[in-house]
Amino acid sequence: MRLVTGEPQDVYTHCVEELSHLAERGIDVLVSNQAIGEAYVSLQHHYGTSKVDARDALFEAFESGLVTPEGGEPILEALRAQGGPGLMDRLIVQGYLKEGLPTLTIDHRMAALPSARLL
Repeated sequence: MRLVTGEPQDVYTHCVEELSHLAERGIDVLVSNQAIGEAYVSLQHHYGTSKVDARDALFEAFESGLVTPEGGEPILEALRAQGGPGLMDRLIVQGYLKEGLPTLTIDHRMAALPSARLL
């Protein structure tokens, strides 16, 4: 969240410095789908950010190179996706897909995603 919001400034600065040191040492800092989803919802609820702007902000945080989505490129694709199922649905499906499992859902939009199946 600090990397995305830049607030509070002192915590943001400390966060960037520490993440930069890790990156310089070749250490990847992975962000779980759960943390991405929580940040997405928090940006909307606590900061009044639109869904599109929240996705864009999270994508920019990953473009910084300081953090990486644990699910890799499919998560970046989910952040770029527009229309259809929402980001939370996409994160859920990707989490199951990573484990080789299908997603069962009663949501028609979610069922349109690869490896998701309508009950």
